[in-house]
Amino acid sequence: MAPSAKPQDLTPREIVAELDRYVVGQAQAKRAVAIALRNRWRRQRVGPELRDEILPKNIIMIGPTGVGKTEIARRLARLAGAPFVKVEASKFTEVGYVGRDVDSMIRDLVEAAVKLVKEEEIAKLRERAREAAEEKVLDALGFGSGFGLGFRNPFGGRGAQAEEPQAAPASHPAGSAAGARDKARAQLRAGTLDDDLVEVELSERSMPVMPFMGPGMEDMAQGLQDMVQNLGNNPLLGMLGGGGRKRKRKVKVKEALELLTDEEAARMVDMERVTREALDRAQNAGIVFIDEIDKIAGGEGGGVRGPDVSRGGVQRDLLPIVEGSNVNTKYGVVKTDHMLFVAAGAFHVAKVSDLIPELQGRFPIRVELEPLTREDLVRILKEPRNSLVRQYTALLATEGVDVQIRDDAVDEIARIAAEVNERMENIGARRLHTVMERLLDQLSFEGSELRGQRIVVDAAYVRDRLQGIAQDEDLSRYIL
Repeated sequence: MAPSAKPQDLTPREIVAELDRYVVGQAQAKRAVAIALRNRWRRQRVGPELRDEILPKNIIMIGPTGVGKTEIARRLARLAGAPFVKVEASKFTEVGYVGRDVDSMIRDLVEAAVKLVKEEEIAKLRERAREAAEEKVLDALGFGSGFGLGFRNPFGGRGAQAEEPQAAPASHPAGSAAGARDKARAQLRAGTLDDDLVEVELSERSMPVMPFMGPGMEDMAQGLQDMVQNLGNNPLLGMLGGGGRKRKRKVKVKEALELLTDEEAARMVDMERVTREALDRAQNAGIVFIDEIDKIAGGEGGGVRGPDVSRGGVQRDLLPIVEGSNVNTKYGVVKTDHMLFVAAGAFHVAKVSDLIPELQGRFPIRVELEPLTREDLVRILKEPRNSLVRQYTALLATEGVDVQIRDDAVDEIARIAAEVNERMENIGARRLHTVMERLLDQLSFEGSELRGQRIVVDAAYVRDRLQGIAQDEDLSRYIL
């Protein structure tokens, strides 16, 4: 993505190119989500008389585990800067459908939207908050009004003027005190005071524990906690000793700056504006990823006996959410009409047609993801920005060990992973994690003792470490 390009301005081709940096293959699924994201951009530019009539085209991804379904949806949300929440449909069937109600996914989405917008606002205010934090640290160091050149930190640090230990005379001009504060500020920004100790006053927000809340009552518990926190923020109650309070802590200057900056930035945020923006973003840009939707599909013919009663109940409760309804949250009422729902499932046993017809109709776009081949596994190991080869190399580099994983080693790892997937349960790219862990188990254990060494991992090394595993018929004893 070009540095000047905004995510919402990306064309479908550019969106696919961005997804290619993290997910290998699955071109059809990437095209579908890219079009869905671009259609949101297009909808915002349609006249108001049609805008509300244009509904998102929800997507069902069909494919075995470990082929990239969740990663595509997650990366799409990050790319768009959109609120994103992932839920497992099977959780709503717990103990005969007394688990969390389906509305909770929308409340979780709104929470994610508030968090996202608040973090963006804090980032914008961080520079101002840093300046305010510096002033508080300077006051704590003794460079307030009436303090001058001779301050020495009472906790044993140098202070900004340790090279001038003499006290400032009482008749010292005010300008000199201001000059000393400016000099201390310069030293603070230069980092020369980072290791000095300072006592600062920080807000203490302890959240009450609600042990009496049972399963499915998380939202009620959260509401009670928010009410207690809001009461604690009341200045009158604060003076009476209730709720949140200030507490003095003795920390290093560097840590004090970070803590005070976070506190000042959070204090500066206009939460009413954040809430309005978050609700709007959740309604018009939110993405809900419903995994394991095949687990709530009925059996052959959509049976209605036994556990299928609970599955059918979940589907019927999901239907109004996906169709478009109003959900009450602690931030206000949220409409789900223009949220994008992406469902996924392996559909090994059930079929998409086993879902109730009304729910099927709300997912008009269906894409099948292909099982990963050996060549795909090679690309997954090497190409993505967060590839496993890069991850393990970086981890061991922290111990001072230079691990070189050659291309022939990558080919051999992919071959073994593909073979294990064929002979056992096919878990896709997740098999690479277990194979890599087994391969580098010894290096990871002895890493602290190998500082300064270069370890070359080639095909012979891989075969030596994994040959016994690959040839053993009872592979489940070793790898998942």
